Amino acid sequence: MSTTVVTTGTEGKTWGGGNEPLKASYGKMMMWFFIVSDALTFSGFLAAYGFSRFKFIETWPIADEVFTHVPFLHGQNLPMIYVAFMTFVLIMSSVTMVLAVDAGHHLNKAKVTLYMFLTIIGGLIFVGSQAWEWSTFIKGDYGAIQTKGGNILQFVNTEGHRVALRDFVVVGENERAAHERKNGLWFVSEGTLPTYTVEEVIHGLESHPNVLVRTQDINEHGHKTVLSREESLKQIKANGKHVVEGANLHVNEYGSPLFADFFFFITGFHGFHVFSGVIINIIIFFNVILGTYEKRKSYEMVEKVGLYWHFVDLVWVFVFTFFYLV
Repeated sequence: MSTTVVTTGTEGKTWGGGNEPLKASYGKMMMWFFIVSDALTFSGFLAAYGFSRFKFIETWPIADEVFTHVPFLHGQNLPMIYVAFMTFVLIMSSVTMVLAVDAGHHLNKAKVTLYMFLTIIGGLIFVGSQAWEWSTFIKGDYGAIQTKGGNILQFVNTEGHRVALRDFVVVGENERAAHERKNGLWFVSEGTLPTYTVEEVIHGLESHPNVLVRTQDINEHGHKTVLSREESLKQIKANGKHVVEGANLHVNEYGSPLFADFFFFITGFHGFHVFSGVIINIIIFFNVILGTYEKRKSYEMVEKVGLYWHFVDLVWVFVFTFFYLV
């Protein structure tokens, strides 16, 4: 009994079942599938941010007044400078990744090693910068008062420049203690108490006639509304409820808490992608040094992680545009 063997001519190809879609290997196709699905996720997040901002457009924080800090230059108002630096570093890391992939196509191990190293350094600078930005955003710089309706009242001088609570408020002698579950109702507890009380802020405001209250409402000129001296005192006394310092998932001294929620979630999700990319790049970098891909005569793994890295960079362009520029 004879046996007939049928060959298809595709046994030696990457996709042994029949053909190569788009002339791409299986691994590269799977990376594209992941990128498309992840792009849809980011699109949903940014769409939700856009709808929320449009709904609260008249009270939404102004990015130029929020992101004004630069490391080692404390106290200077430099809006968007450091964010622009972060963006530049990430884009340049994408350029070095392109050069690494091109060097891989030419089987140039030395250049792949160099450009992968520069890409990793750029990613680490970006992740570290984002961590610093988060820390600054959480800590805050000026402080504000939250009203009974949940709005934010900030303080400015007669020239319209922001004034920090520490510049005109003095801490009183009354001792305050945070409520803990062990000392009262088990289901009630307080977080860290603010540095000042509303009463101390009112007293400081009364003692400094050059300090005014600024609401979170944006006027026809695109600026926050500054109240008169009489309206400032009236607003604080009638509606002042809590002192807010910094930002978290519950309160935000810069304005709407929803802004802080989206900031932490979207930039945090993107930052996790960048951090993951750095870890993957480090693994590939050491494989390059060990000559793994040199032995295979193929640097396709560098190309696949390059696709992911370019995607992360492209997403940041949209996040930067939506969150910081528009």
